[in-house]
Amino acid sequence: MMGHVSIGIIGLGWVGASTAISILQRGICQELLLCDSKPGLAEGEAMDLNHGSSFYPTARVKAVDISEMKHCNAIVITAGRGGKPNESRLDLLNDNISIAKSIAEQLKGFQGILVIVANPVDVLTYYYQKFSGLPPGRVIGTGTMLDTARLREIIGRKLGVDPRSIHAQVVGEHGDSETILWSTATIAGLKLRDWNGWLPAYEEEIADQVKKAAYEIIRRKGATNHAIGLVTATLLKWVLRGEKRVINLSTVISGPYGLQDVALSLPALVSNHGVLEILEVGMSSEERNKFLNSAGIIRKAIESVHH
Repeated sequence: MMGHVSIGIIGLGWVGASTAISILQRGICQELLLCDSKPGLAEGEAMDLNHGSSFYPTARVKAVDISEMKHCNAIVITAGRGGKPNESRLDLLNDNISIAKSIAEQLKGFQGILVIVANPVDVLTYYYQKFSGLPPGRVIGTGTMLDTARLREIIGRKLGVDPRSIHAQVVGEHGDSETILWSTATIAGLKLRDWNGWLPAYEEEIADQVKKAAYEIIRRKGATNHAIGLVTATLLKWVLRGEKRVINLSTVISGPYGLQDVALSLPALVSNHGVLEILEVGMSSEERNKFLNSAGIIRKAIESVHH
């Protein structure tokens, strides 16, 4: 990893706090800077996390203003209003765009990687890129990285195979129009659809579970935070170490699949400079139609914003 790594987190609600502990336990940075609009919250989290410093690789945690984060290698943004039960991610939109505008203005001059976790993540990734003026590849939304992990976990449980051996992905919106690419899903090079015991009926059943996962968790505990915290910390580790992984995440694209100036998730090759390349993966014609429909839904949401 690079020399002294500094990471900022803006927004210390459930997700910000889970992201912070996941980052520290992985030893990704030497300095973790926290900021929240709620007075005292970031200080309280910093104190609490510092008290645990004997139990994670050495790092200093500190509460600061956003303007003091400009030197960070990466900044994670979870700030925004959370989803209410039965509220779609797009309902959150206008509230969270005005928050985005004010944060981006305070980050003028920041040159690192901006990781957007707040929802609706695709639309916010689009606007953070526009508001911040950073190159598109440096503004990354966690997008369908979590949906893809959920998908692999559910398929793995169904078939009794470790999720890490399953290659299947979710593209498009992180939300109700997300598209699962069943046609290219494999286990050890064998098409998932040819796997012994796989039934076509599983596809709709699993797609439904992946799509409803967040709603089911929010209904029970009020938020989803641990898995997305692990996703965000892992994404930061891979990016800051320049590991050149291919990850399903959201970024503003122009070109792939004929789409222009929209943010959505596709497999992206990432390094410490951000997204190096967006991969155009094979899709069946049905999947392609669903994916393009998903892009249309995000574009409509982007255009619906009053800013």
